[in-house]
Amino acid sequence: MKSRKQQVILLTGAASGIGAASARLAVSLGHQVMLADVNIEGARKIAESLGENAAAVNLDIRSSAQWEKVLDATIKRFGRLDVLVNNAAIVFTGYARDVPLEHHQRTIETNFMGPVTGTLAVLRRFREQGYGHIVTVCSMTAFLPFPGIASYGASKQALRAFHHALALEERHTPIHFTIVHPTSTETPMLEQEAQDDASSLAFVSDVVTPEFVAETLLTAIRKKSVEVFMPPEQARAIRMLGTDPKKMRKLLDTMETIGKDAQLARRAASSAHK
Repeated sequence: MKSRKQQVILLTGAASGIGAASARLAVSLGHQVMLADVNIEGARKIAESLGENAAAVNLDIRSSAQWEKVLDATIKRFGRLDVLVNNAAIVFTGYARDVPLEHHQRTIETNFMGPVTGTLAVLRRFREQGYGHIVTVCSMTAFLPFPGIASYGASKQALRAFHHALALEERHTPIHFTIVHPTSTETPMLEQEAQDDASSLAFVSDVVTPEFVAETLLTAIRKKSVEVFMPPEQARAIRMLGTDPKKMRKLLDTMETIGKDAQLARRAASSAHK
């Protein structure tokens, strides 16, 4: 995959997982990247390894004041901003009844209101400069009710709805909108899900690497794709299933059994390597 044009990218959740892999790939393609994360030490470590085309900044995506400072810092460091990638997210696993209410609230505040806050902050600047590209890293859970991570899935469904509604509102402006939906990805978040029996559905399908998602993401940015699903061959079936709750109830026991077997195998493999 070749880069046609150097761009300045602000990437949230960049200290690990999909964010870190995307930062590495973007810099290798010639882009300049500001790595933003609440884990500033992790983000700085990666930025330092990437050289002068990368820098790191602390960002709690729930804070509008911090967003403004990060946007200013990015423009000061690289001279402009071309692309915002909203990637940061959190998860609290467990059956909804067992997850404290404050964890449900924090999930929505982080995974939904965090990207909303950043998107609206950068939208004003993109409109003023006459160009820009807003990219949302969502999830295939945006199409599925997902036991074990109910609030996470809800936050992603809300995020997809907001992203597309905003894109429609801005359809006559020069701002581009892209949303990508990774499947289960080998990240610290997935490792958290692996330890909770309630999250077995995450292991029904094959897990992909952060590098796979990063390549898909950077390709979508280059092509200015509207919406990208991972893996594409499963997307249609997943989207149809998600709109058929009766069918989901019939299939869920079988799906959970498959997921739990894969989950147990993963735990066994992990224990064997310790």
